[in-house]
This record gives sequence, structure tokens and C-alpha cells, in this order.
Amino acid sequence: MSDCLFCRIAAGELPAEVIATSERAIAFMDINPATRGHALVIPRAHATDVGDIGEEDLAACAALAARVAAVARKDLGAAGVNILNSSGPAAWQTVFHFHLHVIPRYEGDPLRLPWTPAPGDPSEIAAAGESYRRAASSVSGALPPSPPGVE
Repeated sequence: MSDCLFCRIAAGELPAEVIATSERAIAFMDINPATRGHALVIPRAHATDVGDIGEEDLAACAALAARVAAVARKDLGAAGVNILNSSGPAAWQTVFHFHLHVIPRYEGDPLRLPWTPAPGDPSEIAAAGESYRRAASSVSGALPPSPPGVE
């Protein structure tokens, strides 16, 4: 897509600090980093979000993100790494080309979870789980089958 910022980076039409590539994916430095070493991983082919990306491109992005995360720990001294995807405006997606944020984490860095983990309502959890299973049974391969003993 000619108007897509990340497509233009993938095509070499816009500058980026590219740090790693594969046949299907590219990793480059985020120009608005959350922490030192914050990188983005994108598929070379345009996909709007996680609902639009093909399985092979998604797998390539995940594999490249894992490589970048390993370097962040080994060579940048990160104590941990967040790998984050925002899909849709409600989830804070601002560039509508699928991408993974690889965010190195350091002891004492200012980032915090965007929610406070707390126990959920068991009936709501079960109802959502049932919705996923029902959808998976109507779309071949949408989700893996339930483990034995799980209805």
C-alpha cells in the first residue's frame, strides 16, 4: 500500500534503522521508544492487524521478534522483554500495518502494565471460553481442540 508508512519502510522508500530481516519480516528501531532498544517487527506484505495477517507471515514476525528479544537480553542488558501487539484503535493501534513491539525491560524502568491483574468472575471466564470453543467448532482450524477433560 503506497500510503502505508510501514509498507514504505519495507520497500526501502523511507529510512529506518533496520536491525534484522528475514524473507517475510523486517525488524527496525521504533522512533518513539518506550525504553532503550524498543524495536518493531513487521511483515514485508501488508496486513492491517492480527485478524488480517497470514499464518506464515505471523510466524515469521514471531520468530524474528524472538531473535530481537534474545539480543535485547544478551547485548543490551535487558532484565526482560515485552512483546506486544495492538490490534485496532481500542487496543492503541496507531499504524495500521501489523507489527510487534519488542520492548526491552530494565530494572526500575518507568513502564507499567496497562491493567491491574485481579481474579476474574469464574462464570464470565467460562462464558467467554465457551464462545471461543463454539467459534472454533464452526471454523475449521480457528483454535486447537480443548485438552482432554475440558468441555
